[in-house]
Amino acid sequence: MSALSYFGETHQLIRATASAFVDQQVRPNIDEWEEQGSFPRELYRQAGEAGLLGINYPESLGGTGGDLFQKVVWLEELMRAGSGGLTASLCSLDIGLPPLVKYGSAELKERVVPQVLCGEKVYALAITEPSGGSDVANLKTRARRETIDGQAFYRVNGGKTFITSATRADYFTVAVRTGEAGYGGVSLLMVEKGCPGFSVGQPLKKMGWWASDTAELFFDDCLVPEQNLIGEENSGFRMITANFQSERLTLAVMANMTAQLALEACQDYVRERQAFGRPLAGLQTIRHRLADMATQLEASREFTYRCAARMDNGEQIVKEISMAKNFATDVSDKLTHDAVQIFGGMGYMRESLVARLYRDNRILSIGGGTREIMNEIISKQLLG
Repeated sequence: MSALSYFGETHQLIRATASAFVDQQVRPNIDEWEEQGSFPRELYRQAGEAGLLGINYPESLGGTGGDLFQKVVWLEELMRAGSGGLTASLCSLDIGLPPLVKYGSAELKERVVPQVLCGEKVYALAITEPSGGSDVANLKTRARRETIDGQAFYRVNGGKTFITSATRADYFTVAVRTGEAGYGGVSLLMVEKGCPGFSVGQPLKKMGWWASDTAELFFDDCLVPEQNLIGEENSGFRMITANFQSERLTLAVMANMTAQLALEACQDYVRERQAFGRPLAGLQTIRHRLADMATQLEASREFTYRCAARMDNGEQIVKEISMAKNFATDVSDKLTHDAVQIFGGMGYMRESLVARLYRDNRILSIGGGTREIMNEIISKQLLG
């Protein structure tokens, strides 16, 4: 790999595989799936067979190994289909599965992980609650340990909301309160679909991410086997915090690709669209706006790549990845807004790609910790 590049030959091969997968399996159908508010479950199996779901997961568990930039390549190419919702759902394993892979028991990992990486099963993360989104330390869903007929369980009561892949997921990493109030009393449980006392609500209707199934989860005296505990009891907050760093990188990559697609759409449009007797590209104000858009995107993408390189090197960069997420989502806010403005009335039509990008973009500065939470993290790092 060149010292001036984050991508080598292997990354380019993966990019070609991912691009072919998107061109053949996703792009021809994405408009229909967006309107339907879902996509076929078969797509998970197809992505698993192509080795794409297993990128950056251990080969011993059915993954294909690889570094973090191989995951970046897969995300970038998947986003080229123009649907943040499809990307979020197809890749929901990447926010739900890592705690299990890192901290789960060998028995639990061997039973669950290979099924997910081959696309047979779907995995999701369940943290957000109706009473608070980013306030993870004060979550309310309670899990109490008890023994029934000689077998140990956690009896779970509470609810989760805004859960990506909720309606189709087979497994969930669920944040629960097993101890006292605050971050020290949080644990993670792996909850299986069909577990007694566990139910899923109807799909929620969202502003964007239409192709992503999102729903509420309900736990009513739900009995989860003790062996489904991930890691040690009351150590969940630390695992969630570590997991958030990868999720924030993913959101920054998605934001940059959202901005990239908006910029490319504008470049094509202004070359073709006539106004005042000449192409829009002939207007200086349009050319300069595109120049500003491209400059902001280039800076954001380079910052995100640099953060990915440091994370791949094993560095803890809580401050920098929070900065990168905020910067990337600010840029995608600006570029999707400008794209709709450049397209004018056509940009307001739901059939327009830039309209979808504008809708999908809005969640990126909220998911994985809001912009305000990111600034709080950054300021604490700065001030100690």
